[in-house]
Amino acid sequence: MLDPQLQTSSGEQFARVGDIDLCYETFGEPDAAPLLLVMGLGAQMVLWDDRFCETLAARGFHVIRFDNRDIGRSTILRDLGVPTRTQLFVRSRRGAKYPLDDMAGDAAGLLRELDISAAHIVGVSMGGMIAQLMAIHHPRRVRSLVSIMSTTGNRRVGQADPRLWPRMLRRLRRDRDGYVRDFIDSYEAIGSPLYPPDHERMRRRAELCFDRGLHPSGAARQLAAVVTAYDRTPLLSELDLPTTVIHGSADPLVRPSGGRATAEAIPGARLLILDGMGHDMPPELWAQIIDAICENAAAG
Repeated sequence: MLDPQLQTSSGEQFARVGDIDLCYETFGEPDAAPLLLVMGLGAQMVLWDDRFCETLAARGFHVIRFDNRDIGRSTILRDLGVPTRTQLFVRSRRGAKYPLDDMAGDAAGLLRELDISAAHIVGVSMGGMIAQLMAIHHPRRVRSLVSIMSTTGNRRVGQADPRLWPRMLRRLRRDRDGYVRDFIDSYEAIGSPLYPPDHERMRRRAELCFDRGLHPSGAARQLAAVVTAYDRTPLLSELDLPTTVIHGSADPLVRPSGGRATAEAIPGARLLILDGMGHDMPPELWAQIIDAICENAAAG
């Protein structure tokens, strides 16, 4: 059973990082080993499930989750404009309003503002790309790295099933019920075939995200940063830190070749392929994922 004192988060707080206000939340004791969770494309920090964060806190971490720029309750960069669907589809650099490097700088800046010299970094999907860039460009801030369902930026690996592109580029409905249905439909398309989503749980998560703020233009700017990112492989090969790469065998959005390439690029990285996992983290697999995070952090 979890310590009741670890079951309540700090509540939402804000840190000023350059011109960006980042909304963040912490779990666990402030003097425990810091662990920063970086979420993926168009995904708010609350999709790091409370119980997932609480379990990590119970395992000895001071857990920090945050909204990336352009999502949730962090700064929405409306003045930058919105990339067109054509620009996104052809990966036009003219459509990119900022690079992933800037998002890595946001995360490193958050640690600085929280007076944390270095943390264990765990990123999922786009968050894995950001975590990799933190290790590359802000190595003193990173004690260990876990990259989950992510890739290297090499366009020969980790590419989405082409059948998902229309879904990725479609306009989401902006009414509450429509958004919830789109949210559930998306996770059914990209989720784990061996672990079908609990629709009631997904509904609660979607409603929470909707109530915190819906910003489709921000998600489009994030997508432009992803699709125009450079190949990180040469820089990953220079890393020297404990690294674990986790990927689902059934991931249709970032196919498993992306995870394998990431593990191959980083010297000494451990690769954990989870059978039947898609582009989500079903609760049935949390124990394996959390164990891998803890083992990796122990080496760091």
